[in-house]
Amino acid sequence: MPSAQTKRMTIGDFLLRRMAEAGIGHMFGVPGDYNLELLQQMQDSGVMTWVGNCNELNASYAADGYARLNGMGAFLVTNAVGAMSAINGVAGCYAEHVPVIAICGSIPLRSIDRSQGMHHTMADGTWDRFLAAFAQVTVAQARLTPYNAAIEIDRLILTSWREKLPVYIELPSDIACLEIEVPAEPLSLEQPPSDPERLRSCVSAIASHLSGAKSAAILVDLDVDRFGVADEVLELAEKMKLPVAACSTAKAVIDETSPCFVGTYNGKASAPETVAAVEDSECLLTIGYRPIEVTTGDFSAQLPADTIRLRSHSADVGIENFQAVTLKEVLRGVIDAVSPVAERTIRRPSMPALPETDGSAQLKQTAYWKAVQEYVKPGDVLLVDNGTSYALFGLQLPKGCTFVGSVNWGSIGYAVGALLGTLTAAPKRRHLLFIGDGSFQESAQELSTILRHDHKPVILLINNGGYTIERGYLGRDEHYNDVANWAYAQLPKVLCPETTARSFVVRTGDDLRKAMSAPNDTMIFIESVMDPHDIPAMIAASSNHGADIDYGPRGPHHRKGVQLLAD
Repeated sequence: MPSAQTKRMTIGDFLLRRMAEAGIGHMFGVPGDYNLELLQQMQDSGVMTWVGNCNELNASYAADGYARLNGMGAFLVTNAVGAMSAINGVAGCYAEHVPVIAICGSIPLRSIDRSQGMHHTMADGTWDRFLAAFAQVTVAQARLTPYNAAIEIDRLILTSWREKLPVYIELPSDIACLEIEVPAEPLSLEQPPSDPERLRSCVSAIASHLSGAKSAAILVDLDVDRFGVADEVLELAEKMKLPVAACSTAKAVIDETSPCFVGTYNGKASAPETVAAVEDSECLLTIGYRPIEVTTGDFSAQLPADTIRLRSHSADVGIENFQAVTLKEVLRGVIDAVSPVAERTIRRPSMPALPETDGSAQLKQTAYWKAVQEYVKPGDVLLVDNGTSYALFGLQLPKGCTFVGSVNWGSIGYAVGALLGTLTAAPKRRHLLFIGDGSFQESAQELSTILRHDHKPVILLINNGGYTIERGYLGRDEHYNDVANWAYAQLPKVLCPETTARSFVVRTGDDLRKAMSAPNDTMIFIESVMDPHDIPAMIAASSNHGADIDYGPRGPHHRKGVQLLAD
């Protein structure tokens, strides 16, 4: 007889139950014969809502966007062909520290036991290729069996939540309806407690360094958001009157209207006040800092030699390394240990005034981003794809905004699928998608899913004939950086003829402002037509420097006239 602490459930129902207990209310994905059994169980139980996607890659993007606002996400695909289509998005989740459960309905266990050839395989008698592939881009993986399912499901979900990384589950199609004994109690999502002595010593060391420095500062990366410690960071900063800078990957994680916030730190590409606050501090506390060229001003960042490096479960303070300490407990301990500072001058960079432009003239990037700065409201969710939309980094966002982008991984087309995810996770907030024509064409079909669910985002698309950010690297006028010229603003009607979406094609600043004044009681799609050679100065500088790093002194980018340059 089962004990009081366990009960009988089918494997599929237990997996669905555990995901629901982890706060996942929606499943993205694409149906396939190997996963239909679990899909039917989901339909019968009603514990989760199915959100079907146009393809598996977009499903992984949507689960990523959903997890960023919801805490965790999940998607379901079929063996091999579905899983490999989604693997790019899963790799992005790993690079961006996003906890997503990737579930693959896979070939029956009996076929593995009997070495039977099956479709969606290599037909060579191998079964573990895709487990091995996902081992490169996930923190944990497992093929479920009736004997390991109860343990492995809990292990994988908890690991994903604790480490803020994706995991991969293969569910053979012939076991989802088999009953096993499972825990009766709900899944408890908790970080393991810190080692008491290590925590005390770590807190004491950090507090001593911060309190003893004449000038201290904090630099945050995306883990401040993933591990939910933005409030603690700001509380510590306000108590000690410390300047806080953010990497571009942590855009809007810290309230940009706070008197402690000193801007985005990007090496020498940063404002002088931001550089001084970070690089001249006697004691710099970094949280989750991971330097790459796009967050360091092409490696021009110069952090102090004795920088304190606080990570999710460890810390470096001076010559000491502290293991088994969790981020929130350390910050909470430091806040309680330090004394308040009554007064300390924090020099915040002033936002450069954008020049006035002729509203009747052809729309240019400068006028476009000036209008966007005025359009963004407190509490908005802003999704940015790779390209000239990165000019958003130069804007000051109002309080309560959430920034969603694939900055580290840099997968173009990410934001359309992610938009479906964020809309699903937080349908009552206003969602703004900033994207270029090249990125949009990568995943445009997911617009149909957004329309099917009657979501109401504002989509701001720049139509300038191709990959502008790449033209800044190389190929200013080459056809390989061109894309087909779609009738973008007509797509909502094409994909959903009965839609009430409002579409606009704008060519001047006046056109843009008029479109932005439209009521957002339905989808708004604004196609802004611009010159292919018009590029924001910060994007041109980044692309030009990036070409030097990518191609070296003998690269073709040294030829005259082959790069877009800032005006």
